[in-house]
Amino acid sequence: MRSLIDRDRQPELMDQPGLDGAAHRRALAGLGRTNSICRVSHAIWRQIREVNLHPASGERLRILDVAAGGGDVLAGMALLAARDGAAVEAHGCDISATAIGYAQQNAARIGARGVEFFRLNALEDELPGDYDVVMCSLFLHHLVEDDARALLRRIGEAARGLAAVDDLRRTRLGYLYAWVGGRLLTSSHVVHVDGPLSVRAAFTIDEARRLASEAGWSEINIRPHWPQRFLMTWKKS
Repeated sequence: MRSLIDRDRQPELMDQPGLDGAAHRRALAGLGRTNSICRVSHAIWRQIREVNLHPASGERLRILDVAAGGGDVLAGMALLAARDGAAVEAHGCDISATAIGYAQQNAARIGARGVEFFRLNALEDELPGDYDVVMCSLFLHHLVEDDARALLRRIGEAARGLAAVDDLRRTRLGYLYAWVGGRLLTSSHVVHVDGPLSVRAAFTIDEARRLASEAGWSEINIRPHWPQRFLMTWKKS
């Protein structure tokens, strides 16, 4: 294994425009299993409950998941909200029509109500400004620093109450988990190739904190969580 001291961004199969649709959906399913094992939905939903966001009386808590991919994190959060008796309206956006179709079907399959997905380029299109929570998961590491900083700024500006980013940590243990776990959890060749590459491209906690600070986030809260991920949030006043 080469050094993980510095980021090493290499082209990932998932990012290729000519990726076969069936292979793309298998990869999204594999990533969904990985996110479930890592309890990403639980980590983000727990943070939302802890910061105690209160929409106006009679209104739902509105959540936007940017670059939502297969939508499993957002759908999982909707199920947790229903379990807790919280009224939410959960929307996800992604640039990929394949991902949007898969996400909508998956949300319906697991019975996640009030979850909808729409097409949007997170790096170019304007983010809607009428959401209490704006979040993204497993997207930041795909970006060069300038784009990552710009995305954090836009998420921070768009969120009315809470901005949240969950992503991988660039560690040797994280690389090992990605290599071994990907092969245990899915037969997807895309996941087998992209998982370790994603860890090599990921930010450390200190790097993510610096980028968020430069993007205008204040009172940044970063929590590492199992196995080698971090959740970074900013509760806006």
